[in-house]
Amino acid sequence: MATLANRIRRLRRDTSDKILFASAEARPGRVLASRALIVLSLFALVTGVLWLDRDGIRDQIDGELSFVDLVYFVVVSLTTVGYGDIVPVTERARLIDAIIITPARLFVWLVFVGTAFELFFHKGLERIRMARLRQQLQDHVIVCGYGHSGRTAAAELVRRGKPPDEVVIVDLDEALLQEAATRGHVGLKGDATMERSLRDAGVERAGAVILATGRDDTNALGALTVRQLNPKVRVIANVREEENAPLLRQAGADVTVSPAQISGFLLADSVGNRHVNEFVLDVLSSGGRLLMVERPARPEEAGRPVGVVGKAMILRLYRGGKPVGFWEAEGQAIQPGDTVLALEVEVPAESPPA
Repeated sequence: MATLANRIRRLRRDTSDKILFASAEARPGRVLASRALIVLSLFALVTGVLWLDRDGIRDQIDGELSFVDLVYFVVVSLTTVGYGDIVPVTERARLIDAIIITPARLFVWLVFVGTAFELFFHKGLERIRMARLRQQLQDHVIVCGYGHSGRTAAAELVRRGKPPDEVVIVDLDEALLQEAATRGHVGLKGDATMERSLRDAGVERAGAVILATGRDDTNALGALTVRQLNPKVRVIANVREEENAPLLRQAGADVTVSPAQISGFLLADSVGNRHVNEFVLDVLSSGGRLLMVERPARPEEAGRPVGVVGKAMILRLYRGGKPVGFWEAEGQAIQPGDTVLALEVEVPAESPPA
């Protein structure tokens, strides 16, 4: 646990550098500087080529071509101003103008137009799209990390009735985000530990946040950030090392799930049993014949003993937030206000009439 806490502290100290590195290409100043360097390099290249053939260029004002005159000629030529006071007069100079300067001129304008589109129009449209997205999202589920666990959780949420576009995926891998988009999810490229990424995902109005980044320290820092932005949202965290589960709960996770621990139990049970693993997966997956549900006790169930009630098998009661076993005196009868864990038969959807 101490090791995880140390990693979280290091992650907090390193966050600014990592974010600057990850989002550098999106910063307007960085984009302008890189594009300006490209254009200046092109200007220098063209100036050097023309300086080697300066005898083929004539200044029609005073007949003398200085280096400053040549730089001026390159600038007005590449920016398509072209005053006509300095012109190529030899065949070789005109050929250089046609083969080198004309394509360079087109490239410069493509850089100018592309930069303007990226910094102003594209970013503006993206901000509008993000604002609309945040307004539309309500009671959605945010899945931070679209690895195996996150992908499985998102797919299961859809199978249980959650619309795909109400499952928001936050990840730094564009390939994974594209895969999520093909499945109907909303994909946002961002860091699950950063406020900006979580705000873009609408964490203030989310119904639940699943932290499945693959690292316990990242999940813990993500839980702290989520709790700061939305103290009431339900947070479920994937934990790789069971000893880190208490720290994740202290960070704000309502539930911690350890895939390694669960798989270990199933592996051990499968040594002496043939059907335990199949039954558990049948219960956990919405594709099975049985479905484990957590719900309030129904009025017709009040006063009935724990067990088979109607078409449901009630396995456990929660009264006042505390579990009550069927073997305890308090668990002999269901009371109004109890929360029940029950196995119910998954009723297949009716096929549409032919």
